[in-house]
Amino acid sequence: MRRILILAFCAISCFVLADGVHAYSQTPSAAPAPAPPARPAAPRTEVNADGSITFRLTYPGAKQVSVLTDALLQPLALVQGADGVWTATTSPLPPEHYGYTFVVDGVHMLDPLNLSVHVNFVDPYSDVLVPGHPAEPWELTDIPHGMVSKHFFTTKIGVHFPENQSAYVVYTPPGYDPKRKDGYPVLYLLHGYTDTEDGWTLTGKANLMMDRMLADGKIIPMIVVMPRGYGDFDVVSRGRNGTPSGAMGVDNIRLFDQTLAREVMPAVERDYNVARGRESRAIIGLSMGGIESLSLALNHSDIFAWVGSMSGALPRGDFDTHFRDVEAAKTNLKMLWVACGTDDRLITPNRDFVAWAKGKGLPVTAVETPGAHTFVVWRQNLLAAAPLLFRK
Repeated sequence: MRRILILAFCAISCFVLADGVHAYSQTPSAAPAPAPPARPAAPRTEVNADGSITFRLTYPGAKQVSVLTDALLQPLALVQGADGVWTATTSPLPPEHYGYTFVVDGVHMLDPLNLSVHVNFVDPYSDVLVPGHPAEPWELTDIPHGMVSKHFFTTKIGVHFPENQSAYVVYTPPGYDPKRKDGYPVLYLLHGYTDTEDGWTLTGKANLMMDRMLADGKIIPMIVVMPRGYGDFDVVSRGRNGTPSGAMGVDNIRLFDQTLAREVMPAVERDYNVARGRESRAIIGLSMGGIESLSLALNHSDIFAWVGSMSGALPRGDFDTHFRDVEAAKTNLKMLWVACGTDDRLITPNRDFVAWAKGKGLPVTAVETPGAHTFVVWRQNLLAAAPLLFRK
């Protein structure tokens, strides 16, 4: 009897299904769950059509929120709406990559909804791009691109953590030929304090700018080497409170000079098709990298013929003590290029250095541009300096 009932139920089910009605429509059951409502998009920082940036942060419990950005010289206060979202909008801005961090009740924080973050040993920060029309040289476009490679090595000169491991990044131009006759000239491009060896590529977009300048015929093909710029890593591992006084620490610079000349440069010249000799080498750096560049140029002018400093962290006076190879530099240097932003806190020592260099008879070129101590200035500096290199 039980088997008959089961068969009868199956027959009824099949009949019901044949009529297009749900098989269990005649039996009590719970109503299907309604589809969940679409979640509203989280309020995000965005770039507006006029080039202004609207910063947004959801933080209902905060008492005060501001944003620090290299788009502005002063912090920008955000205002909280009824929905708990803090908001502020800048005036229209020139096309650029702008870094920023929120300050919530005195505590710095990244934008939690922005995955574009600049890596930094002390101060990571978020990034937002105001695009250009047409695209600016630091934007990714459909042109031939070079290759960026990272090399790790154990330094026997510098002091690094962990276990004296350091690194350098190498850019080779599009169409790089490892067998090209006479090799490629090399630009050693140095980052600033707290940055990593990736600072000039990930933050500065140097590789994209080199690609664009090559495509536009503004520079000659060259290799760019970007080393980790610390001779003594302790200057950055202790954070800003541990920064040594006096041009970023004399020992830090001395050890970096040796690491670059004795370890990085020989490795680059072994592994890449590099033109040899002083006239085929340039060194340019920003901030801490600026003083490192000038240190190598004015203490070892037999190594580099083309030298540049951007917003160099120069000592305040007493240049004769720091730079001792002045007489040889007069003959050896083809370029001594010193740039700084007019709103930069380092503008005074840079002006003092230029005056000192002119008094010594050095072939110095001084460049001052609007702006502060940021990549907004340094990108423009690189676009101006790179076309000058390796010209006969």
